[in-house]
Amino acid sequence: MNPISELLKSQFNINNAQISKLNGYANINYLVQDAQRKYVLKEYRYEPRLLEFINAENKLLDTLSEQLPGYFQTPVKANNNTFIVEGLQEGKIYRLLYYIEGALFAETKHSKELFESFGAILAKMDKTLQKLHSPAIEARRYEWDILQIDYVKKFFKDIPDPADRKLVEYFYQQYNEVVRPKIPELRHCIIHNDTNDYNVLVAGDKISGIIDFGDTVYSLLINELAVAITYAIFGKDDPIGWAKPIIKGYSKTLPLEEKEIDLLYYLIAARLCLSLSKSAHEKLSKPKDNYITVSEAPAWNLLKKWLSINPIKAADEFRKAANLSGIIKDPNNEDIEKRWNHLSKVFSLSYPKPIKMEKAAFQYMYDNQGNTFLDTRNNIPHVGHNHPRVVAAGQRKMAQLNTNTRYLYDEITEYSEKLLAKFPKQLKKVFFVNSGSAASDLAIRLALTHTQKPKIAVMEYGYHGNTQVSINISHYKFAGKGGKGTPDNILVNTVPDTLRGKYTDEQTAGKQYADDFIKSAEHNTGMIAAFITEPIVSAAGQVPMPKNYLNEVYDFIRSQGGVCISDEVQTGFGRIGTHFWAYQSYDVVPDIVVLGKPIGNGHPLAAVVCTDEIANSFNNGMEFFSSFGGNPVSCAIGNEVLKVIEDEKLMQNALEVGNYMIEGFKNLQKKYNCIAAIRGSGLSLGIDFVKKQKTKEHDTRLANKIVNELKINNILIGTDGPFDNVLKIKPPLCFTKKNTDELLGEIEKVLKDQSETIL
Repeated sequence: MNPISELLKSQFNINNAQISKLNGYANINYLVQDAQRKYVLKEYRYEPRLLEFINAENKLLDTLSEQLPGYFQTPVKANNNTFIVEGLQEGKIYRLLYYIEGALFAETKHSKELFESFGAILAKMDKTLQKLHSPAIEARRYEWDILQIDYVKKFFKDIPDPADRKLVEYFYQQYNEVVRPKIPELRHCIIHNDTNDYNVLVAGDKISGIIDFGDTVYSLLINELAVAITYAIFGKDDPIGWAKPIIKGYSKTLPLEEKEIDLLYYLIAARLCLSLSKSAHEKLSKPKDNYITVSEAPAWNLLKKWLSINPIKAADEFRKAANLSGIIKDPNNEDIEKRWNHLSKVFSLSYPKPIKMEKAAFQYMYDNQGNTFLDTRNNIPHVGHNHPRVVAAGQRKMAQLNTNTRYLYDEITEYSEKLLAKFPKQLKKVFFVNSGSAASDLAIRLALTHTQKPKIAVMEYGYHGNTQVSINISHYKFAGKGGKGTPDNILVNTVPDTLRGKYTDEQTAGKQYADDFIKSAEHNTGMIAAFITEPIVSAAGQVPMPKNYLNEVYDFIRSQGGVCISDEVQTGFGRIGTHFWAYQSYDVVPDIVVLGKPIGNGHPLAAVVCTDEIANSFNNGMEFFSSFGGNPVSCAIGNEVLKVIEDEKLMQNALEVGNYMIEGFKNLQKKYNCIAAIRGSGLSLGIDFVKKQKTKEHDTRLANKIVNELKINNILIGTDGPFDNVLKIKPPLCFTKKNTDELLGEIEKVLKDQSETIL
């Protein structure tokens, strides 16, 4: 007779039973069946605290079985008149529970009626548990309790993919910001804490039982729902829609409070993060244990889908399901009126009906109406809106030190070293400021001081900032609406556009455009201090430099004593995919590089990188000082941005997703006669729309139609170019192929209605 059979016979008078092993996480379980009925035998390794907990659990099950008969496993008394017996093996204890019949929730067909029944039985259970008091359970600090999520924070590092890890870190950060301050205000009680789809039994469209109270804790009441909903909505296309009947069924029996329901979105995310972190850690020691990872794939799928759901929408829908008033109010013009009361109308708003944004995460933005927008236009949150590592880096340093560059501190030297390592050896000095505009301004000062020459050569349609100096070098500004025309010391270089410009042959246009500029500048030879341009001219419609253009122009500028400035504010930090800096794709090295926008992922940080010689010329006795440029917080943030780009392989992602997107637009170009050009590389693209490809006549109306239709369908995109007919696509570098499919699909819907189809 094996030890289990012997134990059943000697302790419970069960003879000739059929015994089979069941899945278990922290203990061993056996299904036992004799001639009369079925049982579950649970085997534990003896520990004093565990014994206290099991005794408390037995009392809890007794109470629940008395109040809600038939739904819970009641413990079976052994021959020694207790519920716990020692085994034949030293250090093992056992208890026996009556078995409950029913199909597993995970293996049954789901319906809204079943989910409402689930919510109802949870509420009845919790209503009973609210009245119970158990020192053993209340003293328990258990890793599977959402309230104890800090215990598993150390496992985040065990998640192998940095792109996955950042989601867990983001939602943990949101838990700290949104949930943690509210915890003292919320209802606490004993909860089951593990009503996953393998611990819930079903008969028809009703819940017939809830088993396995081994994870029972004293926690937030609302955490019971958070856990239950998390597992119930695995694999659902509409997770919010499937969560609602559970909430509805629960709140009919045990009404929820607004402050509880408003946190449910974040608590569900926290449970997913807890589970995924634990799985990642356990896999390191038990890589072949399928039970540990049984819910891992659906959990990752749900967490990624959860990110695309606006938290305000979730709270609004959850409130309504709980028969509480919603939080989304009808939009009105009050916010716009308030804005104009305090701000000049020179601060423009996007879209005829502006959007009031509330939050953002990675490639998504959330408005106050519950909409989630896929962001393809905001190139400042380079590694993603509110990236948790970048946020945490700023928070940590801000809590420690924030001062100016007149003091010694490690952050500025560490960041300078890491940033300059991205440049060729001749570019070895960096100046930190707060914006791309300030950086452009400083770059011109450096050039004028170093060369002692008066004139600046600029690019047609170029834009370099909002200071007076940067406006004076921005053709887009001084030649545009409200501008005062070309300043006396400015030479304007025709944008080398191979689509609509004078020269269109990709092989020869670069030298031809360069020759034209050199010829036009000959009478200024010896007077030009600098030539500044973006490697891809954004305001011109994302126009890249043609082959050999920069080589020729740079040679000319240097031959007459000037310096060459590359404005990498919009094109740098791996955005083009093929190179970290866009100038590298033309096989040139500038003398000065201007950095901004993505450098701080939304934090006001910018820089100018230059040669030793230029930096030495500027060291003429007049101190250069920026109150906030290069402060410890900014440097900590900038350093983390570089690390994230590297760790998450975002430059490679930009190239891969960018190529995928280009192919998608090429397919549209074959079908529709309105796409003249697909310019750029990586995630820096311009799609030029025309009335007909042969005429190349710009179609501003169509481009704007696409922008506004996409906004209606929750995608943010912008236009650029002299005629605003070029779609500008510069999303955060975490943009995915799935996001690209969504973007292309929505654009094609507009094109089907608006453009001539080529048959």
